[in-house]
Amino acid sequence: MNRALVSAALALVALPGSAMAQAPLPMATVVPEGTILDVTAVGKVSRVPDLATVRAGVVTQDAVAATAMQQNADRMAAVVAALTKAGIAPRDIATSRVALSPQYRYAENQPPAVTGYQASNAVTVRFRDVAKAGPVLDALVRAGANQIDGPTLSLADAAGALDEARADAVARARARAALYAKAAGLTVARIVSIGEAGESDGEPPRPFAQMRMAAAPAAADSAVLPGESELSATLNVRFLLK
Repeated sequence: MNRALVSAALALVALPGSAMAQAPLPMATVVPEGTILDVTAVGKVSRVPDLATVRAGVVTQDAVAATAMQQNADRMAAVVAALTKAGIAPRDIATSRVALSPQYRYAENQPPAVTGYQASNAVTVRFRDVAKAGPVLDALVRAGANQIDGPTLSLADAAGALDEARADAVARARARAALYAKAAGLTVARIVSIGEAGESDGEPPRPFAQMRMAAAPAAADSAVLPGESELSATLNVRFLLK
C-alpha cells in the first residue's frame, strides 16, 4: 500500500508492455516490473585548446594582371618558406584561396573603367603548438603576408574529450536516479535505455581565444591566448526502480 501511495505521488500511470515502446513515458511510470524513471543529464568536460587554425594570405595589386599574379606568387613563396622554417609540417599547410579580380574606377554617367588587377592567395595553417602561433604569425607578416584571419582554436582529440563528457553525463544521471529512488523509498534496479541528444559537435564554443598585436613595446610578439573550452553531452537515461 505504501509503495502504491509513493507511486501515485510520482504521477504513475499503468501501461501494458506493448504500449511502453510506443507511447512517451512521463518522468515516472509504474510498470509490472517496477517503476520507470526518465532522467536527462548533461555531462561536461573542460580542456585547454591545443590546436590553432589560421588563414594567412597575400594581396597584391598592379596595372597588369600577369604582374599582379607574379608579385603575389613571389611573396606567397616567401610566406610558405617562413612557415617551413618555423617548423610547420607540409600536411598542416593548405591553399584555401587563389583569386584575381579587376579593380574599377567609377564616375558619374560613365561606364566603370578598369584601373588594375588585384591578386590574392591564402593558405590555411594548423599550429599544433598553440604557444608558438603568435611568433610565427609575426614572422609571416615580415615575410610578406598582409592578410591574417583567426585563430580558431580547437582540440586535437575532441572525440576523446566528448567521450569523457558522455561518461560524466551517465554518472550524473545515476546520481539523480539514486536521489529520486531514495526519496520514494525505492532502489535503482538497472538502466533500461540510454539516448543521446544535444551533444556538442566536437568543436569548442567560439570564440575560443583572442589574438592581440601588442602596441608597446614595439618589439613584443603577438600573443595567442588559448583559454579553456567546454564540451558537453546530453543523455536521456531511463531507469527501472523497485
